[in-house]
Amino acid sequence: MTRRIFVKVVGFSDVERHALNTVFRLSEDRSTSYALWTLDAPHPPSLALLDAAAYESRFEAESPLNAQLKKGWVGERPPAGIWRSFDRPISWSEVVNAMDELFVEEEPIDFDLGLDALDSGQDTQPSQYDNNIWHHALIASADRNLRLYLRARLSLAQLPVCDDAENVVQARELLETTRYEAALVDLALPGGDAWDIAALARDEKRKVKMVAVLKADATRADRSRATKLGAKAVLPPQPDPERLEKLLESVRS
Repeated sequence: MTRRIFVKVVGFSDVERHALNTVFRLSEDRSTSYALWTLDAPHPPSLALLDAAAYESRFEAESPLNAQLKKGWVGERPPAGIWRSFDRPISWSEVVNAMDELFVEEEPIDFDLGLDALDSGQDTQPSQYDNNIWHHALIASADRNLRLYLRARLSLAQLPVCDDAENVVQARELLETTRYEAALVDLALPGGDAWDIAALARDEKRKVKMVAVLKADATRADRSRATKLGAKAVLPPQPDPERLEKLLESVRS
């Protein structure tokens, strides 16, 4: 009888996520396999892998809602209650062996994951718009406090995987190489015209489901321009949590 273990993944780079997705995919022939947990998964996650570099990881580690969840920490300064911590660069063989010790009741099965290649970073770079790799949100703002606020709100809305852009150039590069479900664009973004980033997110290739632009004292012209671009709303910086949550519902619909 096949047993599937769902793993909640928070943070990590595109390359690291591609390696992890490969580990999951190649485990499917075993009696105990691993799969990425999503909101529509048939069972709750049995394990969370948390990236120390992601702001929301510490929130996930310390949340009372996750008190019974086994949690693995990748990076420095693991918080209390962590089951195992792993150093960077990530040794995927070490991660898989630790997961097997936790979940595989029989002797661990020696299945060939090509872990040497994964650990060395070879052949792990995903192609553009790999359908198996999604980041939930792009947060484009030069204001660090605003980015942290939005990350916390997105995490509470079960959208924990976010990328940050501090200027127009970074935002454009991320949109060219990564799939997103939502994009929050601060119109004060330096380095170019932030409206171009909102338009790029909604073009025919990317089709980001929920795009919102952030601007204090938005005018009627701002709202009209956002509507024409296909943005869902023009919000003030640090938008009202309830309104933001309603907008994010469209990502999961």
